[in-house]
Amino acid sequence: MSGGASRWSERERASDGGSRYRLRDLFTPLDTLLGSGGDPRLALDPEDRVNAYGCAASPEPEIWNFASATASTISRAAYDRAALAREELMHKCLFDEVEVAFDARCEDMRDELRGHLQLSPRVDVVFSPSGTDSQLHALLLARTILGARPVTIVVGADQTGSGTTHTARGHHFSSMTASGVAVRKDGAVPGLAGTSVALPLREAAPGIAMRADADAAVLHALEATIAQGAPVLLQIMDCSKLGWRAPSAACLDEIARRWPRQVQIVVDACQARLGRRRLRSYLDRGYMVLITGSKFFGGPAFSGALLVPKGLSRSLDRGKEIAPGIFDYAGRCDWPVAWTALRSRFERRPNFGQWLRWEAALAEIGSYYAVPAVFRAEMLAELAAGIDGMLALSPSLRSVPTAVNLADADDDADDEEFARATIFPFTLLRDGKPVSIAETRAVHRALARDMSKEISGSTADRDVAAQRSLIGQPVRLERQDETPQAVLRLCVGARLVTEAWSPDMAKARRNVQQVLDRIAHVLVKIELLLDRGAAAAVPVKSASEV
Repeated sequence: MSGGASRWSERERASDGGSRYRLRDLFTPLDTLLGSGGDPRLALDPEDRVNAYGCAASPEPEIWNFASATASTISRAAYDRAALAREELMHKCLFDEVEVAFDARCEDMRDELRGHLQLSPRVDVVFSPSGTDSQLHALLLARTILGARPVTIVVGADQTGSGTTHTARGHHFSSMTASGVAVRKDGAVPGLAGTSVALPLREAAPGIAMRADADAAVLHALEATIAQGAPVLLQIMDCSKLGWRAPSAACLDEIARRWPRQVQIVVDACQARLGRRRLRSYLDRGYMVLITGSKFFGGPAFSGALLVPKGLSRSLDRGKEIAPGIFDYAGRCDWPVAWTALRSRFERRPNFGQWLRWEAALAEIGSYYAVPAVFRAEMLAELAAGIDGMLALSPSLRSVPTAVNLADADDDADDEEFARATIFPFTLLRDGKPVSIAETRAVHRALARDMSKEISGSTADRDVAAQRSLIGQPVRLERQDETPQAVLRLCVGARLVTEAWSPDMAKARRNVQQVLDRIAHVLVKIELLLDRGAAAAVPVKSASEV
């Protein structure tokens, strides 16, 4: 034991003096590490021990997860992988400096992610604590590529993460960065601040539907901006909070024809609800792509990445100027090893929390793609049909259209298993009218709690009320000349498919039916909560998207 302790201390002393991290940080409890290295939304409530999304840091198999559009509880398999990864890194640190061993592991993870997504080795991966952090990375890289500070045009500004309002303008999106630096929310990130244009996707007319003129709106915004002499970072949407996608492929073709080298496109694919063929096609066209391992794939929140096609990455490393504010949003290990010039400017600052969340996410991604493609497609289609049917039969729930841009109808082959929806938004009704935002939020909170004591009635009703479930957080929708309302979302994620799969087809079919039964159970609980008004008894604690 004394010899081992000596080696630990020697290795710790040998670490680079500029690093904030030492080997001893790896001995921090795993739950604490998994919640570290992110923004304040990861902090656990001291009483309930859940974060702003209602998720604990360790597995809770008794909770049913249909919340992957926001966040999911970590699975046992993913948690075990994170624990093993930590042990393996500890062992490697006996022979290498912490940062050297950590850097090597991050490179291996880039290879693993490319392998799961069937991407070319020429695609570079920039890791980050969240998709919101990755938006700042994309803004930095776009400025280098375009040779000037761009105007960011955000397609689906009403359907993306709340932080995008800030990051699109190069502003801080929280009061604390993932590196632990206190900043002023919405204050300028030094060297990145600029302007942005927000293009909502929701139709201005009454009701909830995607606007029919999305392509025209994008082209008009580009024309107006470029006419003023500014290059553009165009952030397009591939699966919004309500499952929408815009602009169309035809519109993207026209942009490439009319404004070559004046527009850099970044795809908001943070939901990761797109076929691998479509993902590759974006990268082949020279687009950057924002993804996360914590939405569809069901890894713990937060784990972000920016995918960069090789044609762009060659120019990035030659950039002579860098926005000083970006140093608070990345460490050296976040950037690919091949980007030597850029990496040399950053601190050797391993983010152990971000790393372990990505380890967990890679476990989920690998398990999902190990399931045969035919089963993945068939199960997602069956769940979509089942959920649509259940919502249609409910007197208190009204589904929201989830169709992607219809101009892409001929391109459905690239969607693969995502040709059918995996996010199912719906409004709550009483007497045929939407309930208030406050009650919608209350129902969402109550679903995650045992409400059997608040629900009077039969034993069956109390059993339904007792089951804890997570569904997608409420999304606030502003409506012209109408009272704002909110929608809830049932979300189908990768873990449902992974856990249902069996080479025994009879067993697999039973598993799929069990998932549908659980979804029906969730909807019945919502009906009970609305009927009895019991949700109001739940105190407000967690953050909400509305």
